[in-house]
Amino acid sequence: MSTPHLFSTFSQRSVTLRNRIGVSPMCQYSSEDGRANDWHLVHLGARAVGGAGLVIAEATAVEARGRITPQDAGLWEDAQVEPLRRINDFVTAHGAVPGVQLAHAGRKASSTRPWEGSRVIPIGEGGWETIGASPLAFGAALTRPPREMTAADIAAVVEAFRAATARALAAGYRWLEIHAAHGYLLPSFYSPLSNQRADGYGGSFDGRVRLTLEVTRAVREAWPEELPLAVRLSCSDWTEGGWTIEDSVELARRLKAEGADLIDCSSGANVPKAPIPATPGYQVPFAAQIRREAGIATAAVGLITEPRQADEIIRRGDADLVFLAREELRDPHWPFHAARELRAEAARDLLPVQYARAAQ
Repeated sequence: MSTPHLFSTFSQRSVTLRNRIGVSPMCQYSSEDGRANDWHLVHLGARAVGGAGLVIAEATAVEARGRITPQDAGLWEDAQVEPLRRINDFVTAHGAVPGVQLAHAGRKASSTRPWEGSRVIPIGEGGWETIGASPLAFGAALTRPPREMTAADIAAVVEAFRAATARALAAGYRWLEIHAAHGYLLPSFYSPLSNQRADGYGGSFDGRVRLTLEVTRAVREAWPEELPLAVRLSCSDWTEGGWTIEDSVELARRLKAEGADLIDCSSGANVPKAPIPATPGYQVPFAAQIRREAGIATAAVGLITEPRQADEIIRRGDADLVFLAREELRDPHWPFHAARELRAEAARDLLPVQYARAAQ
C-alpha cells in the first residue's frame, strides 16, 4: 500500500476528496441577514475551480445571537438555504466537496467587523445581548460580559445546532464541521479560563466538555450517517491554567465516540494576547498527537504555505488533511501550483478546460 501524499484521495464515510487540500473556513463578513450572495459564490467557487478537494464555508451562525458581527453567514432560518444551494452546486460541479462550519460566537458576538475594529456594538446601536458559559468578558475590545447561560439557553443552543444541520443538508453540503475553537461558545465552556460555573456544565473536565458533546450528539443525529462530521478544536489556550493538548486528546476520544470523524486542530483565541509561537506549521504537532493518541483522523492548519511542507505533513502521518486559509486567499490556484511543483500527475486535471492553456 502506497504512502498517502498531498494529492492522494481521502475518503470518509461515503465522501471521497480528490486530494488532501481543504480550504479552511474564513469569515467574509459580507452577508445580509445571514444570507449568502454573489461575493460568496465567487469566493468559494474560485477555490473549487482552483483545485482544492474540500471547500468549507465560513463560520455560519446557528442562531442570530450567535453571529460574530451583523454581517455573518447564518443557517438559523429556511430562507438562508437557497442562496447556499446555488453555491454548493457550483462547487460540486467543479470537483470539490462543499462543507460548512456551524458556529455560535457566544461572548465574542455582537461586534463590528475586523476592518471596523472588532469592537462591541451597543445594544441600542444594532448590537444584541451575548451569552456565554460565565459572565466574563473576552477582553481587548470586547469588554461587555455575556449573560451566563441558563439550562433553557443551553437546550435552545443544542436545538439550534440540530436545526441548522438539517438546513445544511438541504443546502447541499456534504461535509459538516462544528466550530468548537477560538474562544467562541463551545470552547468558552470547555476551557477553565472562561468557565466558572458550579452546575453540571462547569467545574470538572466532564462538566466543561458536556455542551460540546451534547452539540456533537445532536448534530450527528441530524446529519446523515453516510456523511462526514468534523469538529474544530482549540488544542491549547497557550496560557497557564488553561486548556491543553492533553485535554484535547481526551475530548477527541469522546467526540469520536459520539460519531465525529475528524478533528480540525487549531488553537488559541480564548484569551487575548496569549503567547502563541506562530511559526510555520506550529499547530501540526497537535494534529499529530491527537491522530496518534485518540485514533481519529485530523486536519492540520496554521501557517502552512509551501507545497513541500504540506506534502510532508501528509507523508509523515502527522495529519490526514491540510487546511489552508490565508494562502488560499492569496492564491486560489494554490493546489494546481502545488501539484506542478511536486510533479504530481494530478496537475493536469486540476484546471477547468477554460483554463487548460495555462498548463501548457
